Amino acid sequence: MADYIYTMEIRLTPEQLKGVGLVQDVARAAGMNLYLTGGAIRDIISGFTIRDLDFTVQGNPLKLQKELEKAGAKITAVEEDMRTIFISLPGNARAEISMARTERFEKTGKPPIVTPATIHEDLRRRDFTVNAMALSLNEGSRGLLLDPFNGVADIETKVIRILHNYSFLEDPSRLIRATRFAARFHWPLEERTQARYDAAKEGKYIDHILRSSIGHEIAALAHEDDPLHVVKMLEKEGWLQVLHDHWTVAKVDANGITQLMKTRQQMVDMGYAPDAGPAVMYFLTSHFSDKDVSDIQKLIPRKDLVEAWRDIEDHAKQLAKRLMGKEAATPSRTWQLLSSARPEMVLFLAVTAKQQSVEQKIKNYLTKWRQVQQKLPLPEMTELLITPQLPEYPKLAHEVFMLLLDGKLRSRTETLKFLKPFAPPPPPPPPAPRRGRAAKAAAEPAASGAGKPGPKAGKKAKGAAATAVPAATPAAPPAKPQAKAPEKPKPGKPAPKPAKPAAKPAKKPAHKSSSKPAKGKKKK
Repeated sequence: MADYIYTMEIRLTPEQLKGVGLVQDVARAAGMNLYLTGGAIRDIISGFTIRDLDFTVQGNPLKLQKELEKAGAKITAVEEDMRTIFISLPGNARAEISMARTERFEKTGKPPIVTPATIHEDLRRRDFTVNAMALSLNEGSRGLLLDPFNGVADIETKVIRILHNYSFLEDPSRLIRATRFAARFHWPLEERTQARYDAAKEGKYIDHILRSSIGHEIAALAHEDDPLHVVKMLEKEGWLQVLHDHWTVAKVDANGITQLMKTRQQMVDMGYAPDAGPAVMYFLTSHFSDKDVSDIQKLIPRKDLVEAWRDIEDHAKQLAKRLMGKEAATPSRTWQLLSSARPEMVLFLAVTAKQQSVEQKIKNYLTKWRQVQQKLPLPEMTELLITPQLPEYPKLAHEVFMLLLDGKLRSRTETLKFLKPFAPPPPPPPPAPRRGRAAKAAAEPAASGAGKPGPKAGKKAKGAAATAVPAATPAAPPAKPQAKAPEKPKPGKPAPKPAKPAAKPAKKPAHKSSSKPAKGKKKK
């Protein structure tokens, strides 16, 4: 069985993963079963960008609002009729928590009748098979994937399939969603789904779309990876004018949105995670009248998106003014200013800046100065034992980087001169090795002058333990060592002469037993 928990952990961003833990702890404390559902599971398995987290609880999520806010989440919107809350988790991770429910449509174009249900019943009321999956986050079943309609298989074959024949009739907004998914994933509609889609389009089911559903579909455009392509597909199918009467591709700032997505990807590659949604909506409606923009904003349920969209121009102008002032007089000050600014503002201003100096500073911040940061004098710092293990290392590395940006450190000599006062003292030398018992035993024969292995051992100080072996062998049996002892002082005399005295002492002990103790005494 596939390890979907492991897949989830490696696919989610660190902020999203922390958000999962936060919601999981709050739901568990409230005694509610929690599941990760819908588009989040689809994107985790398929490998596409995970835009937001969809949670489903068996219970009323509205009761979790206070505890979520205490844990650090921000409530951005609430739909009481659907028992759904929209939250912004720490790190700008977006999430939605909804109640496991059933929906009964008594009439097309009217809101459904909602009743609490189990997670299995909740999956049956969804739109497409790839969205009708859930991953358990509960003790005892954590990691269990619920896939009653075989959505994993449709992800593998890359098709979009509805759950039942009345899917487009019950909720006409699914026509827009099917087109948006097909444009985003480049997946075709399954054959039966395509037939139902064409029939619904011909029957003008879209005329019965709910106003709240239009708001959700507009908000979804803000977080597409290629919103311009999606908008073109919606216009081709006739759905763009359903979202707003005056909306056409001609009213979209195509160049601005293309540059925006390019810069966004550049910032993502650098480790930033800017929320491009407000800027995307700005460019998608750049040629709209103020009244038309206001009408669209009223439809969007997520008020945090609307507020950021409304304020984006004013905040960008304030940041541009600061970049032209004394606060950004040097490269190091400019770096600190842009690093403390919201990534969304840096992203938007990089595309819309009208002042050449502002544009150049942001360009340097994203390109040239990054290369300087990668050239920190790490070899010099390592040479001086200034390593990340030191508590003051981050502060010192930042200070060196600021000096490099301003050109105050230009050579290796200047860098070493600056770093030397911060270098820690060198570590003390290692203690001298202790002499063991074998070394002491080898040193005693050398001091008494018995035999000549002692001087050899003295020449080799490191091999004291090895010289102990020849010193110990003569002390074993008394007869044989006496015969071998004369053989060792061979150097200096011819080979035959040392051999004769070695043979005479060997014969005398054989006839006279009294010679043995005498030699033993001499040895002592």
